[in-house]
Amino acid sequence: QVQLVESGGGLVQAGGSLRVSCAASGRTFSSYTMGWFRQAPGKERELLAAVNGRTNTTYYADSVKGRFTISRDNAKNTEYLQMNSLKPEDTARYYCAAPRYSKYYTPTRLNEYEYWGQGTQVTVSS
Repeated sequence: QVQLVESGGGLVQAGGSLRVSCAASGRTFSSYTMGWFRQAPGKERELLAAVNGRTNTTYYADSVKGRFTISRDNAKNTEYLQMNSLKPEDTARYYCAAPRYSKYYTPTRLNEYEYWGQGTQVTVSS
């Protein structure tokens, strides 16, 4: 049974940094894409970043490009999202996700990700 468990969320002041982690279990994720999404109240869930396990290519949404960095430690079956220069509009619940199948392209649509964690709250105060 695949499980994704996020941790590391919290309250941070604007301009600060935070790193969230996602520990995966139930299968080896090294050849799979893993992504980070977020959802703010009243808004749709959006893909922020993803890293393809087959090609090691990364994807970033324009809203976080240059501020957020996705990485993974395959030995630990864990992915990370380092968030710098945080803004109040980054306040949301952050989710890690993975598709069921390994692909050569990096999925960017919500419905391409079948496995989800429970999320971790990130709140940025102004």
